[in-house]
Amino acid sequence: MSRPARASQTRFRESAPRGTRKSGRWQHWTRRAIAILFIFLVPLPVALLLIFRLVPVPITPEIVLKLVTLQPVHQRWEPFGSISPNLARAVIASEDENFCHHHGFDWKSIDDALKSHKRHPRKPLRGASTISQQTARTLFLLPVRSWVRKGLEAYLTVLVEALWPKKRILTAYLNLVDWGHGNYGAEAASEAYFHRSASKLSSDQAARLAAVLPDPDEWRAAHPGPYVETRSSKLVSRSEDVSRDGLDKCVR
Repeated sequence: MSRPARASQTRFRESAPRGTRKSGRWQHWTRRAIAILFIFLVPLPVALLLIFRLVPVPITPEIVLKLVTLQPVHQRWEPFGSISPNLARAVIASEDENFCHHHGFDWKSIDDALKSHKRHPRKPLRGASTISQQTARTLFLLPVRSWVRKGLEAYLTVLVEALWPKKRILTAYLNLVDWGHGNYGAEAASEAYFHRSASKLSSDQAARLAAVLPDPDEWRAAHPGPYVETRSSKLVSRSEDVSRDGLDKCVR
């Protein structure tokens, strides 16, 4: 065998272990990444949901982001019994009339939203998120729009519905939802906009708070414009229907 051929074989033998080492390192980091992802997607959310089924949720990713960026945050957890039932009924009427009947997803609303978008493709797809979905998103995710977030939200909604009763889901929602201008939860919003505790909200005030939820930083609950005023009036009537028809029976 010629000297160049022997030299070529020597270089090949020397390079093989190096490539094998690179492959081994890649497999090692892949396994580690999969393990970390598994922890964040299964045991950690389950453990947190079991804990927060019994104790107040102290903070959410969105509140952390606000604090890190030095934006004002006002939030105080109140038990369900310390929040006016007017607000619970108004939120169900506004956000999710089938809250007590579905298991996390309102398939009829989703189907209606898709059909409406098909008829009017230039309009934005109308949201059909349930209170359960919004609670899962608030507990674990940042308010960014992406299909990845939607997928995680669906998975976390299944966990929330499996591990929490409906009253706990609504309690968390009412205490953590963004009511605009750095006010998170019913107590902070009620004090900021009406200068009273959430336990003292009238049906009109509760309807205003529910009416501004789709865009709380733009719409005003304390001094509503024509749209919010009209929507609030409708929500007062729908809240009465919620009570009359037992649509809030799971949280009474």
